[in-house]
Amino acid sequence: MKLFLFQTGVLKCRENDIKMNASQEPYEIPVPWFLITHPKGNIIVDGGNAVECASNPREYWGDICDIYLPEMKIEEGCLNTINRVGIDPNSIKFVLQSHLHLDHTGAIGRFANATHIVHRKEYEYAYTADWFAKSGYIRADFDRPNLDWNFLDIYNHDVYDVFGDGCVLIIPTPGHSPGHCSFVVNLPQSGSVILTCDAVYTQDHWEDKALPGFLTSAQDTVRSVAKLKAIAKRTNALVVMGHDPVSWVDMKKGAMGFYE
Repeated sequence: MKLFLFQTGVLKCRENDIKMNASQEPYEIPVPWFLITHPKGNIIVDGGNAVECASNPREYWGDICDIYLPEMKIEEGCLNTINRVGIDPNSIKFVLQSHLHLDHTGAIGRFANATHIVHRKEYEYAYTADWFAKSGYIRADFDRPNLDWNFLDIYNHDVYDVFGDGCVLIIPTPGHSPGHCSFVVNLPQSGSVILTCDAVYTQDHWEDKALPGFLTSAQDTVRSVAKLKAIAKRTNALVVMGHDPVSWVDMKKGAMGFYE
């Protein structure tokens, strides 16, 4: 079992888009996604930006590019990366979605044998989002024919065990979006790794110094961070934050930099 950290380029924005009430200075964040290899089948978590963003992001995303401008190469697309590192796309058994925002949906519909797992509340909200959140959902990413979905109904302290062996756990961490989830990956040698996804943008958010620049519930956001902190303390886990440009530099990344 191994955990790989990949990246679909960056988003160019302003600091206060990531850290509430911060400056208007230009800010650049990584757009991570993850591959988990497992004897029972391989898993992709999120998938980053859709590959269409590499050629014409404004055509695909629309006016949200005025706030978050993606910069990526075609070869950084999720499926292209999987092919490049020698993983059979047909071996992808699950695509796990932390949520359905536009910079996390690059794997949906790209893998023929995959079941897509997402919180039911997130899926429903993606179609009925409030006005301030609507532009964060690109319907073309997730409203595709013949997708195999598994909708989760987990809340509070519920946990969904993907393989039933404790290796890959999904936990609800709402706040950034109504149905947001994070992941705990328990590896044989590296131990526990928490993929916070957008439950924690940056170190400032983790340390309760700032709220994220976008959220649907401040109270849920704060409580989800507290939940993840408790898990990290109990398991001595490595914490991978969603878009932190500082800590991301020090993470093992790419085909040769995995955790196991």
